[in-house]
Amino acid sequence: MAGIPHDHYEPKSSGEKWLHSRLPIVGLLYDTLMIPTPKNLNWMWIWGIVLTFCLALQIITGIVLVMHYTPHVDMAFASVEHIMRDVNGGHMIRYLHMNGASLFFVAVYAHIFRGLYYGSYKAPREVTWIIGMIIYVLMMATVFMGYVLPWGQMSFWGATVITGLFGALPFIGEPLQAWLLGGPAVDNATLNRFFSLHYLLPFLIAGLVIVHIWAFHTTGNNNPTGVEVRRGSKEEAQKDTVPFWPYFVIKDLFALAIILTVFFAIVGFMPNYLGHPDNYIEANALVTPAHIVPEWYLLPFYAILRAFTSEVWVVQFVSFLTGGIIDAKVFGVLAMFGAIAVMALAPWLDTSSVRSARYRPMLKWWFALLIVDFVLLMWLGAMPAEEPYASFSLIAATYWFAYFLVILPLMGVLEKPLPQPATIEEDFEAQHGKKDASPAE
Repeated sequence: MAGIPHDHYEPKSSGEKWLHSRLPIVGLLYDTLMIPTPKNLNWMWIWGIVLTFCLALQIITGIVLVMHYTPHVDMAFASVEHIMRDVNGGHMIRYLHMNGASLFFVAVYAHIFRGLYYGSYKAPREVTWIIGMIIYVLMMATVFMGYVLPWGQMSFWGATVITGLFGALPFIGEPLQAWLLGGPAVDNATLNRFFSLHYLLPFLIAGLVIVHIWAFHTTGNNNPTGVEVRRGSKEEAQKDTVPFWPYFVIKDLFALAIILTVFFAIVGFMPNYLGHPDNYIEANALVTPAHIVPEWYLLPFYAILRAFTSEVWVVQFVSFLTGGIIDAKVFGVLAMFGAIAVMALAPWLDTSSVRSARYRPMLKWWFALLIVDFVLLMWLGAMPAEEPYASFSLIAATYWFAYFLVILPLMGVLEKPLPQPATIEEDFEAQHGKKDASPAE
């Protein structure tokens, strides 16, 4: 599909022409900033700039922390204390990095659920959606490995539990676990592997983010109506769009300033609020914490992992069919990864011809319940693996899969959508008035 018609960069001076003919980087930046953007985007489209900021923050603060960190089991914990106590501004750099990960996931969850609500995964943006889900999985891997680096009690035992899950996989589990750990148990080789990958993966994520953004040069942005920009001519496209600069850049920067005000207040006044006190105790393989939990942003999938016990009939049935190869532990691992996979498959599971849930009255309520379900799973992931939390986790996990595998396909057949606007321009004028409204509103 051809991109949206718009003015492209034209070098004027001889120096610009010389550079453009050899390395058209200025033209690429110009086309990115001036890309025609649907003028009816709402405030849920601010999360892209927040995510970009978070990625830059994590890479910059991570590089500084690496200068003072020692990836060795005998010195890792002490080196983190050295950063906190002796390095100039070290405590602030570490707190920015710790809480920056939380802001990263607040933004990415808002970004994902916005995409699910407005149908940003539907054609022609399926590849863009898949790239986004790959970025999300890499983010999860990166933060898990980063959580191990302080070498506190929760770091050590979290690594032991999560890597033990890979060992449960039939046939390949044990060699895969040994490869991840660098040996039979979590030890110095594990710490070195996780340190190397934690440092490497953000740069891989940055490359995928560039590809993710680049994809919009062809498909364009989705918008709250789900109606595509008119592409017949530049004049028609301009009725539906405004340039990304200055309208949405200024809007995004304003939103970023508000979010960063809250973020820096948390970093300054309550930096350990989202952390776990056990991680300020040095790792001890002989003392198991009473309750092992991952960071808050991994809790929903941790709850799904624990929901499918040997007492659940589906697990018993699958175990019987496979001759015990897939037991409760394996089923839980498959369910955890499957919960992410069904999100990635949303472009093919959603059978409706209408993109935006704004015009899908039945789906709106199911989607609202999905948000509640996700928050409930997050809370349940932090609770002990006992009743009544185990039953609630199973119900919540069941709804998560039911939404993607049952509700989305059925809604495309059963639901009667509301009338959609014919163009983005029509929607914008209905929302903001005709002609007299500023495009930035």
